[in-house]
Amino acid sequence: METGRLNMRRIRDVLRSKYGHGLSERQIAASLRLSKSSVGTSLHRARQAGLRWPLPEGLDDDGPELLLFPAAPTVADPNRPVPDWASIDRELRRPGVTRMLLWEEYRAS
Repeated sequence: METGRLNMRRIRDVLRSKYGHGLSERQIAASLRLSKSSVGTSLHRARQAGLRWPLPEGLDDDGPELLLFPAAPTVADPNRPVPDWASIDRELRRPGVTRMLLWEEYRAS
């Protein structure tokens, strides 16, 4: 079973199997020797990007890849507060203090 991000050839195979042949995610995973979660993630990303099979004519691998895997958003605010990691370490040693609690306090500030 393949893990991690699928290459465009494999994603094309998933889309062809789903929309061209009408196979279920389980059948696609078995026939392409992929995990069911990889197939589901690929189909979910394709639905969000508005891609179906057949892909538009003349579309190379870069076009769908940018739609399926957009670049991570950049942080627009350079004045975003940076956590004081030493105080976070001290706080985490106290009973009842969780990372979630500290994260919520950080987000509030």
